Amino acid sequence: MTIRPNQVLELIWIAWLISWIAASFWSARPQKRAAAQATWTYRAAMIAGSILLVPWIASLLGEKAMWEISYGGALALAAVMVAGLLLTWWARIYLGPLWSSVITRKKDHRIVDTGPYAFVRHPIYAGLVIALLATAAAEGRATALIGVAFVIFGLWLKAHTEERFLMAELGVEVYGSYCRRVSMLIPFLPHRR
Repeated sequence: MTIRPNQVLELIWIAWLISWIAASFWSARPQKRAAAQATWTYRAAMIAGSILLVPWIASLLGEKAMWEISYGGALALAAVMVAGLLLTWWARIYLGPLWSSVITRKKDHRIVDTGPYAFVRHPIYAGLVIALLATAAAEGRATALIGVAFVIFGLWLKAHTEERFLMAELGVEVYGSYCRRVSMLIPFLPHRR
């Protein structure tokens, strides 16, 4: 039995997802959460995009690949995807118990500005964008590209919602100072003033 290159990417995503869920048990309890309406807005975009990214959706729709990638190309894209997912783990380790799947304030919440947080304010989202773009490029299907666009839009909405929440919870002086020093998602871009 030969494993298709895209199956390797699927296995990597499954391993990452299982490890990500397992690690959620090490998170501290939240003291305050962002408003539910804001949460469901970004989640809806991310859920819709994730559904479109599932390879069997394209098969169900009878969609043909717009391009085929070679085995070497698939390995290169898998390496890019793994790099993005490693960035998510690097960031999560730096957050420690402050991490949450939803936008929250934890007890003794503080700004983490070391490790990947010294380069971007949302390195988990940045890593996911990298991994998702590599995945869509490997799939080569319109549904995957549309799905990635939805997920990236959802991550962008979540980042902005999180920024407003943290600005209110931690203060404009504290969080605003961090925003002026570090770019939001792409390292070394001009920062918000």
